[in-house]
Amino acid sequence: MTVALWSQSMTGANPAHIGANAPTVKPRPAFAQTDLVALSRYFSLLMMRNITSDGYVIEDPTSPGVFSAPGCVIAAPSYPANTPGVDQDYVFNWVRDGAITAIEIALAGLLPIPGGVLPSLVDYVNFAALCQANAKNSDTVTLGHACFTITGEVRPWSEQNDGPAIQSIAILTLFDQLDGATQTIAKQLVQANLAYLLEVYQNKTTNLWEEYEGYSFFARAVQLRFFREISTNTIGIAVPAGVAGAISWLESQLATHWNGQLYVSILDALEQAGYDANIDIVSSVCYGGIEPTDTKLLATAAILRRQWADPSSSNYYPVNGADAAKGLGPLFGRYPGDHYDGDVAAPVAGGHPWALCTANFAEFQYRLANAIDASGAIPLDQFSEPFFAEMGLGASSSAADASAALRASSDAMLRAIVYHSDYYELSEQFDGTVGYEKSVRNLTWSYASFLSAVRARAAAPATKSKPRNSRGPKS
Repeated sequence: MTVALWSQSMTGANPAHIGANAPTVKPRPAFAQTDLVALSRYFSLLMMRNITSDGYVIEDPTSPGVFSAPGCVIAAPSYPANTPGVDQDYVFNWVRDGAITAIEIALAGLLPIPGGVLPSLVDYVNFAALCQANAKNSDTVTLGHACFTITGEVRPWSEQNDGPAIQSIAILTLFDQLDGATQTIAKQLVQANLAYLLEVYQNKTTNLWEEYEGYSFFARAVQLRFFREISTNTIGIAVPAGVAGAISWLESQLATHWNGQLYVSILDALEQAGYDANIDIVSSVCYGGIEPTDTKLLATAAILRRQWADPSSSNYYPVNGADAAKGLGPLFGRYPGDHYDGDVAAPVAGGHPWALCTANFAEFQYRLANAIDASGAIPLDQFSEPFFAEMGLGASSSAADASAALRASSDAMLRAIVYHSDYYELSEQFDGTVGYEKSVRNLTWSYASFLSAVRARAAAPATKSKPRNSRGPKS
């Protein structure tokens, strides 16, 4: 089956997408009655629409007659011709987005074929190998290249060294759901990424939001997680001697991002005013090797929440005030100086909240609640006090009080995403004033981040154990 990218229904859609004659009111999902776990199964199906296979082939919207290879994870089925008011083409495969999606496929409990093999993951690994081979054969890019076409060809884009790390984490996660031949390919992929990252982990890289080159907290956190996981891998990959040193170095360097008030997103980059507090610090808990109990991270999280949820903040999203009256939210954006809303020709000062940013914050709090349940203690000190105080928690609060408050807070964030969705379909952003969806539609990462948050919500607390010196940046 070969199809054009599936069309977008305009019924009840975001007014910014369909012009001045759009309705100002649309039916809203019943957020209070929505079962988040049941909804996540539906979101899994919506996410899978953006992953190609032998039976689901898409045509490149800008190159007629060019068709997708199996296993391509497109960022979104959105491009200017089918999304009025948005000048961005997301019908490409980003290494990071694809890996985050593959993790969710692997952990979704999908029905395998005989032998325990999941065909969509076999396709994913083979497509990743195709992209890596094309990067190797290029004279202009590295194995950190971030973006490829639906046929696996190199797309002119930036080099982002979090991508090979997240891709390798994904492969370690899904390895047991591959057939033998694909496992061999998967190991070769990880071995190549490992060798590359051992060469470049101390270098600058283009950051998560693809705007600056410097020392990225997010990239370092993801590399740290990968090096830790590969050092104990059970799939037969030999661990080079340099991995232990890389772990220690990254732990020490992550600590240098603390500026006395928050973790700085990127060091030694030019022209980054208004870039902190940045949600990628919290995202480093979801995808990297940062513990949710790190009290300096909690200090950063408190600033993140205030800058978009406090009416006295110059970065306040008015939609969060309306949502708070309903017991919802808040919604989170990327960083206070953001201006991207899907249309780079018409930037909006302050930007807008994103579904994935909100889901990442919710997941971080679920993970923190689980950690508090496991330890029986609240990580309360002079750095984390403002974070807990915003929830009415302090020295006299019990661990049970804290974990309950955190889970309720995260539930309100996920329900805000549901409430502002377009009939449960998730775009990239929500309008910061009125709440309608903005930017590209059906963003794959939006679904994946929601699924990841719900998994953290349902996770049993980890077994209580003594702290490990290797967890989180060293202070």
